[in-house]
Amino acid sequence: MDKIIRCITSDGGIMAVAVDASDIVFTAKKLHKLSSSATAALGRLLCAASIMGDLLKQQDATMNLRISADGPLGVVMAVSDSKGNVRGYVGNANCPTEYYNNGKINVAKAVGKNGILNVMRDYGSGDPYIGQVPIVSGEIAKDIASYYATSEQIPTVCSLGVLLDKADGEVLLAGGLLVQLLPGADEETISRLEKNAEALEPMTTMLAKGMSVEDICKKALEGFEVEVLDENKINYVCTCSRQRVENALQSLSAEELTDIIEQDGKAEADCHFCNKKYVFNKEELQEILKNKKI
Repeated sequence: MDKIIRCITSDGGIMAVAVDASDIVFTAKKLHKLSSSATAALGRLLCAASIMGDLLKQQDATMNLRISADGPLGVVMAVSDSKGNVRGYVGNANCPTEYYNNGKINVAKAVGKNGILNVMRDYGSGDPYIGQVPIVSGEIAKDIASYYATSEQIPTVCSLGVLLDKADGEVLLAGGLLVQLLPGADEETISRLEKNAEALEPMTTMLAKGMSVEDICKKALEGFEVEVLDENKINYVCTCSRQRVENALQSLSAEELTDIIEQDGKAEADCHFCNKKYVFNKEELQEILKNKKI
């Protein structure tokens, strides 16, 4: 079962959030039939969205991350609720996979280095916060850290990783870590955190060693007294439903519904996040039209 944890140092100077999203990324790969490069890219963004969503804490709030760059992968989208549950998709599930000399997947090649990271926080009030920064690496973790430094002026360390079986491409491990300096952190705190960040192993290496998300947070905050603020189980969760599609059809004008009935005889909707297909036949559409005219 995947898990996310949020910790803080006892002096209130640093916060750390770590997520093990191995099952979530495994699910995403299966749902979307992703290539290795698409799995690595979407998996990293799902981990980032889970962490950033968990930081919202307000019920019904959502976090949307969208990368649009010039690589063959196309758009990469991830959405999280305030508990860290996530869903996502990519534009090109069959994106070709290239590797660095060290054998790691070249995610930057798939994503592209010229593009935009959009961040939208929606608290359900109808007035979402939207931030936008240029892609700085395409490897995603550096792009997330760049967003916080540029848009929110928060010094941030971000590590994201997806480990795949080279033989069959199956997801073995996936996770992420976000560490942020909080207002009031002194120079000694900053210096110690910088040393810890330099010594940190890759996220998947720590998970492969059997380290829990709490272990990983404490490793990042080594030398500090650490308090656990909260810990939650998380899942790949899609919020689509037949009712939501019906509501969308009900929002159409009578003329638009009539055109669909006469020209197509049915309406179909596919969910980008889970690939479910919803079909409304002619009789069902006529009933929706009838109710609009009552």
